[in-house]
Amino acid sequence: MPKSLKENVCEERLFSKIYNEHATHLFNFLYYKFGEKLGPQDKVQEAFVKLWKKCKDVPPNKAKSFLFTVANNLMLNEFNHQKVVLKYQQKQTKKVNHQDPQFLVEEKEYLEKFQNALAKLTEAQRVAFMMNRTEGKKHKEIAEILGISRKAVEKRIYTALKKLREDLKEI
Repeated sequence: MPKSLKENVCEERLFSKIYNEHATHLFNFLYYKFGEKLGPQDKVQEAFVKLWKKCKDVPPNKAKSFLFTVANNLMLNEFNHQKVVLKYQQKQTKKVNHQDPQFLVEEKEYLEKFQNALAKLTEAQRVAFMMNRTEGKKHKEIAEILGISRKAVEKRIYTALKKLREDLKEI
């Protein structure tokens, strides 16, 4: 029997090897194909979780294609979901729009500028900033999740705020 048929993706060392070989390439593939707004890093992790759950059904020589197919499908599903969310949001805003039109235009412009300013941040700064500001996580929690020091988290958030203030100073 060939060696690849004897090996099982459920073996931790083999799974680790597959992860180390393909995780970065898979992220790059998703990032360049879909951008960062759909969460390519999350989809990479989800793909590896699915591989782990189906480890007995996926031979090692098919693991790469399995991962890329699953991750691509996850991104397509997320893209379709975001389209539905956007369509729903547009319908909702049309129904409940009792605000001043000037305010709505300014709000939309501000949101676009804010999103562009967020996109200009490095990934490390954006992740730390969003975890702190949107998820309400403390610096210590973020440091544990990201595996970095608390000071590094503080610096990332501080530099993110500084860049955001510079980019949004005219508002």
